[in-house]
Amino acid sequence: MQYRRLGGTGLKVSPLCLGAMMFGRWGNPDHDESIRIIHRALDAGINFIDTANVYSEGESEEIVAKAIAGKREQVVLATKAWGAMGPGPNQRGLSRKAILEQCEASLRRLKVEAIDLYQIHRPDPTTPWEETLGALTDLVRQGKVRYLGCSSNHYDTEGQRRLPAWEIVETFWLSERSRFERFVCFQPPYSILRRTMEAEIFPMSLRFGLANIVWSPLEGGWLTGKYRLGGQNPLDSPRASGWVGDINNPRFVRRLEIVEELVKLAASRNVPLAELAVAWSLVHPGVTSSIIGPRTMEQLEGNIRALDLTLDAATLAEIDRLVPPGTSAL
Repeated sequence: MQYRRLGGTGLKVSPLCLGAMMFGRWGNPDHDESIRIIHRALDAGINFIDTANVYSEGESEEIVAKAIAGKREQVVLATKAWGAMGPGPNQRGLSRKAILEQCEASLRRLKVEAIDLYQIHRPDPTTPWEETLGALTDLVRQGKVRYLGCSSNHYDTEGQRRLPAWEIVETFWLSERSRFERFVCFQPPYSILRRTMEAEIFPMSLRFGLANIVWSPLEGGWLTGKYRLGGQNPLDSPRASGWVGDINNPRFVRRLEIVEELVKLAASRNVPLAELAVAWSLVHPGVTSSIIGPRTMEQLEGNIRALDLTLDAATLAEIDRLVPPGTSAL
């Protein structure tokens, strides 16, 4: 395993990060099987585990706690805050109250004294950055958190907006002026079908020493061959329905055509499309680690095999032809 520095820090993380969103009722409710998957990932050299307080309403963190018991020192443990963890208006978001209380709750569920990487799951337009960064800085100085990160989704809806490059840089300036701890990594969506991060986020990250821990390299199943032209949405999980809905929607035509070309490309290289997609997500120099989210041991094994896959110039050029750098097929 060739470990990589997390941005400008001295922390070393594996190029694959084990995402724990599928451990628990959202994906695999079998705790024992989920723990076996985590242990297999650790045995393969994956030392980076990413979860969040909202994943299965805290159940994911509890499963991770069981899996890393007795193995804490070999794990870089990441979790997040922002999402609703109760009915109250202060049981969500990035206010000082919410951050401090949700961090304590995550520490209890994870059964650890400190979280290696504590991330804001989404930006919170209702809370000033000074308040959020101040609370996060206190957690670092209290020894409850070691590094800070930020994350973003791909929606532009009220309360769930993108975190653009300029605003991340603004937090750097604020941290410098106010002597707050700085974000050391960003967690954006990134896949062959979603390459907009290459336009601004990755260049900014390389300039300012920010790590990128990218999520959804398989684009919610689109890059596994699960959804095909003329096929039907298998709806094999609640998330499949949420990600796709009606597979015959006209807006999916171009994406399905690209998937057909990618399936052929992967076959010509004698690899499954999913392995090619994961391997591709690690190529850009702006990417530090790619988050995989296996629900089964079989899925994990395929993700691990992607580490041994080297994509030649012709393969990369064909992918660029299908989805040009900095664009998306969405």
